[in-house]
Amino acid sequence: MSFENFPTSNLSGKNPAPKKGSFKYNYKNFNRNGILLGVLIAALLGTIGYLVWDKSKSSENKQQLSMQLSSIDLSKNDLQRELNDAVMSIDMLKSTNANAENLLKSKDKEIQELKTRIQKIISDKNATSSQLAQARGLIRQLKASIETYTAEIEKLKGENIQLAEDNRVITVERDVVRRHFDSAKTVIKEKENVIDIGSTLHASNFTVTGVKERNNGKEKETTTAKQVDKLKISFDIDENRITQSGIKEIYVNIIAPDGSAIILPDGGAAKFVTRDGQEKSATKKVDVDYTQGERKKVQIELAKAQSFIPGNYKIEIYNNGFKIGEAIRSFKKGGLFG
Repeated sequence: MSFENFPTSNLSGKNPAPKKGSFKYNYKNFNRNGILLGVLIAALLGTIGYLVWDKSKSSENKQQLSMQLSSIDLSKNDLQRELNDAVMSIDMLKSTNANAENLLKSKDKEIQELKTRIQKIISDKNATSSQLAQARGLIRQLKASIETYTAEIEKLKGENIQLAEDNRVITVERDVVRRHFDSAKTVIKEKENVIDIGSTLHASNFTVTGVKERNNGKEKETTTAKQVDKLKISFDIDENRITQSGIKEIYVNIIAPDGSAIILPDGGAAKFVTRDGQEKSATKKVDVDYTQGERKKVQIELAKAQSFIPGNYKIEIYNNGFKIGEAIRSFKKGGLFG
């Protein structure tokens, strides 16, 4: 019997045993790759989380900034409204009482400085909360000044009422003295001086119109300086229950924008003496027939003696040595064919 050499087969069906150390080597590689992949995933998730958080934070900051800007805008609107109310109060004080206007003029610079400082802060687009707080403090200061002026005006009104009553009493006493005590002339003279001051007239409701005279004799109102041929001035003499009825001397003085006095060609200029003893020139003297206790409308026409120049013309009215009213009229510069 012969035997042949055949390859030895794995009759048991089992896989051949791996070489020593080969399985351990593959496991280490898989473990290292898994750790690296986990680190990369963790880093990616961290980056995504940071981006989400940063975007959320940025959105929150924008929202806070928007709220701050909105709050500043509201504060500015409130401050502007308070400033407008304060300015309106000042204007009402000026328009409702002649004594108020004179009183406010003495403090006009202070008031204007406060208004300018407040408006500058409100108009500043980059104004901070501290600056707005400063503006709010300035408005409180302005309001306090207005309250002070209002109190002083009320005091003046009371004094005027008392003066009217005193004048009434003085008038009665004067009549008694004239009838019964001819020797009391010195006392009467002193009291008459008080009455004379109280009888000074007051002018209001001014209207000043520039007039151009056409070749056909018709007139046309104009606000262009070089077209003005004459001025029409009207005003009211207010009721006065102290002054006696009769002819009252009214002096009208017109001052040009350059400070010079307007002189009329008809020689209507006049001179008078103020209460402080100074002699003053007037553009025109007007005699007004006044009735005690009544309102009197006065109308004056003044032809030009020289060309009018653009700017503000001041019209001053005097009586009894006092300036009893004034008005401002502006004339503009004409255009190419104006």
